[in-house]
Amino acid sequence: MMMPAPSPAQSDSEDDVELMSRVAKGDEEAFAAIVSRHQYAVVGTVSKMLGGSTDAEDIAQQVFIRLWKSAKKYKPTAKFTTYLFTITRNLVFNESRRRKRKQHSSIEEQGEEWGAQVVDNDAASPSDEALKAELVKAVDKAIGNLPEKQRMAVILRRYENMPYEEIAKVLGISVSAVKSQLFRARSELKESLASYLSV
Repeated sequence: MMMPAPSPAQSDSEDDVELMSRVAKGDEEAFAAIVSRHQYAVVGTVSKMLGGSTDAEDIAQQVFIRLWKSAKKYKPTAKFTTYLFTITRNLVFNESRRRKRKQHSSIEEQGEEWGAQVVDNDAASPSDEALKAELVKAVDKAIGNLPEKQRMAVILRRYENMPYEEIAKVLGISVSAVKSQLFRARSELKESLASYLSV
């Protein structure tokens, strides 16, 4: 009797576990393969968490350096992506807090400037493309203004299609807490984007 073929996600996870066991032994080719498979998702998540920061690639690089250094400690008790995005979360939250301490006043100024830009609806009838670009920018800005955990939950769910269970492990909270974070985030986003939604 033939066994059913593993699903692509299951197969990918098994491949990652195999690669990590080789990375733990110092295999640089296996590490390069891991980076190649996941760097786009990590850079994208970091960039969205930090508002399109130019530092996204540097921080993503730190994620993979930390992954390399901790490879021997890795145990495949959870999905590899859970482990990877937990490292990503820690570095992003640290960077986010560092920036808040350093640039508290300038963030408020930027917020006021942004508010003025969004409210200015009297510009000469922009094309549909310009409106779409403005909406994308407004959505990114609204997501960027969410509290850290809500922002990370939204990004992992919306852009990485991560299941609630995996998001819960990455954030170190329960599945019901993830759903609660997402519910609150959606409510805040609806409020922030009300002027666009009512058009």
